[in-house]
Amino acid sequence: MEIKFENVSYYYNYGTPIEKQALDNITTEIKENQINGLIGPSGSGKSTMIELINGLILPTKGVVHVGKHRLRNNVRIINANNLRFDIGIVFQNPEEQFFLKTVKKEIEFGMKYFGYKTDKIDERVKSAIKMVGLEEDILTRNPFSLSGGEKRKIAIASVLAFNPKVIILDEPTNGLDTTSKESLVRLIKMLKDKYNKTIIVVSHDVDTLFKFVDNVIILSNGKLLAQGNKYDVFKRIEYLNSNGVKVPQIVQFTHKMEEKLGKKINDVDNVIDLIKEINKYV
Repeated sequence: MEIKFENVSYYYNYGTPIEKQALDNITTEIKENQINGLIGPSGSGKSTMIELINGLILPTKGVVHVGKHRLRNNVRIINANNLRFDIGIVFQNPEEQFFLKTVKKEIEFGMKYFGYKTDKIDERVKSAIKMVGLEEDILTRNPFSLSGGEKRKIAIASVLAFNPKVIILDEPTNGLDTTSKESLVRLIKMLKDKYNKTIIVVSHDVDTLFKFVDNVIILSNGKLLAQGNKYDVFKRIEYLNSNGVKVPQIVQFTHKMEEKLGKKINDVDNVIDLIKEINKYV
């Protein structure tokens, strides 16, 4: 699904003495069927962008294009529910919102709320569990008995049950150990490669994010600081550092090795690939 921001600004409490600008004239594109990283410090406008994409709020100025939807100021979204079915959001620490006694009840809760037919619900629940790489026997378990990584996968399965075209993950690796992070990274890649999902990942964990995203959008104080292919964006180390943006360690190390070798190293995502590249010149 195509998502574009066209000269979008957003103000909270617009027109009042306490108005606050959250986004300032943003023009950018979320690449379809790719993994897009949304980066920036707290208060940079990331959450506002997510709410605009999902139709929870409307832009003060400009237009947000979400598939066939055109979201403008003072335009009532007649089919807002349809838009939100197209956009699935997994919030930060979603497992804290669990409240039912079995995994199955957690996944099917939203579909029952919106009146899905029972036979369709069972089919979608099983399909969603399969997509996140879990066995069906987990459906009978209490979600509070699961590991952190399993809980995160259940939260993602709850969104996948609606079969959204776009999946937004808000700080998905937060609170996970290394093993769970690696498992989640594999899942996110699979959702793009096998199921052609458009994925947006909001994260402060740039080292993990760099391993699996295709593109990045970096915000700072509501402004667009940088955007594009991850390699092109993060190689601007001095520019990003001067604006308080953390650069992935693998990028910094690669840059130092290039200076030492006096040669350009091909784009790499991890240390293993970097070692292979270095060995070509040693």
